Amino acid sequence: MRRSIALATVAAALTVSVAGCGAVDKAIDCVRTADAIASGVDDLGRAVANATDDPAKADQALDNIDKDLSSLKSKTGNADLSKAVDNLNKAVGNVRSAIKNGDNTPDIGPVRDAAKEVGKVCTP
Repeated sequence: MRRSIALATVAAALTVSVAGCGAVDKAIDCVRTADAIASGVDDLGRAVANATDDPAKADQALDNIDKDLSSLKSKTGNADLSKAVDNLNKAVGNVRSAIKNGDNTPDIGPVRDAAKEVGKVCTP
């Protein structure tokens, strides 16, 4: 009887540990992706500042942000994070449209703001 209680206690502890690790892993993935997004936003800022020299760099920076957002969105079930990712997607889309329409210096402030919100949501 004692042995089965001890085994049940160990099994329960392992289940909690494994579940906790899953949550920790998700949080770490979120922070890493938010960091990659922040880096992508910095790249976008530099690309927009130098758009006359190499306009393709802005598109590349936007593509990188899109890729990171797609990765983050697929890994989360968090409503706040999903909303922050959606807001960032919208801001990125607006910058992409502005560039397509000939604006070499689009306002990336909303992209920066939305990326900060993703970072806040991802911070434990």
